[in-house]
Amino acid sequence: MRVAILFGGRSAEHEVSLQSARNVIEALDKNKYNPVLIGIARDGRWFLNRDTIRLMNAGDPRKIQLAESKDEIALTPVGAGSSLINLSQRTGMGQIDVIFPVLHGPYGEDGTIQGLAKLSDIPCVGAGITGSAVGMDKDIMKRLLRDHKIPLGRFLTFQATDKSLMDYEKISSELGKILFVKPANLGSSVGISRVTNSEEFIVAANLAFSYDTKILIEEEIRGREIECAVLGNDSPRASIPGEIIPKAGFYSYAAKYIDDQGAELVVPAKLPQNLIAQIQQLAIATFKALECKGMARVDFFLTPDDRVLVNEINTIPGFTKISMYPRLWECSGISYCDLIDKLIQFAVQDFEKQKKLKTGMEFN
Repeated sequence: MRVAILFGGRSAEHEVSLQSARNVIEALDKNKYNPVLIGIARDGRWFLNRDTIRLMNAGDPRKIQLAESKDEIALTPVGAGSSLINLSQRTGMGQIDVIFPVLHGPYGEDGTIQGLAKLSDIPCVGAGITGSAVGMDKDIMKRLLRDHKIPLGRFLTFQATDKSLMDYEKISSELGKILFVKPANLGSSVGISRVTNSEEFIVAANLAFSYDTKILIEEEIRGREIECAVLGNDSPRASIPGEIIPKAGFYSYAAKYIDDQGAELVVPAKLPQNLIAQIQQLAIATFKALECKGMARVDFFLTPDDRVLVNEINTIPGFTKISMYPRLWECSGISYCDLIDKLIQFAVQDFEKQKKLKTGMEFN
């Protein structure tokens, strides 16, 4: 089975994707799958990496870059299945059987690649168009979860056109003096700020709006940060929960991907059985409410009085060496290699299920 592994991409999480992809490629069972490595540059061009992922400054997460190859390629629909075209050599490269997007953030985790896969009539690992899109947009995600009676923290949403109406004193009177300001459509803690006064709020809002035209303002929730992995399609299962203990402030981008000592990852989390069961149940409920498939990581806050609140979902969670998603499943009895295999098989199964649906005005 030819598996096209897509990495890099146009989002602010480009470097995270490169780190994740290296681990996925190393874990892929080469006796079962034939990987086709496709690096996507920041400008959107696709490049073939023939033998391995080619990176510059691979040892430094701050400077890591995709090394462009001489083979620029494109994916084109060709009826049943899809074909890769070598644009540089003007030659066909044959069909691929499944897409494995290791792309975080916009232009990869938001339904765009998933839409391309659907148009190309090819299975795609992870959530489909709907689950990806609503999982990426934290505003829509939280409103859907709220409609499903899933417990959340308080939040407000603002469009760029509302910028002149945003007032720290008014917002803080509703949400509290300490606020978190973040872009609606981004992940990995990119563009997020913790603010405690009006001056910091203005700077934080400008930063968040530099990444997105819509931002969220959230209340500070004091408590433990718990994460739970979900795997499956119609009958998903949840992993044991893990805990993130940031060494300073909040779980920032640097703590997630650059500084190995930026946070302590406790797997499994030290929790009583009743809370473990509640977190797992809420993780699966969140996964289903947002119409996800394949995989997701659901992040929670656990307050001192044992309230469990959903923070967000990640439909393409990190796969770096210090990422929680694969670690949670390893501790739950699924090795990294088996996890990759299961994700590919879930993608194929869902694709075959969708292929059986009627697509037009058929008559019996």
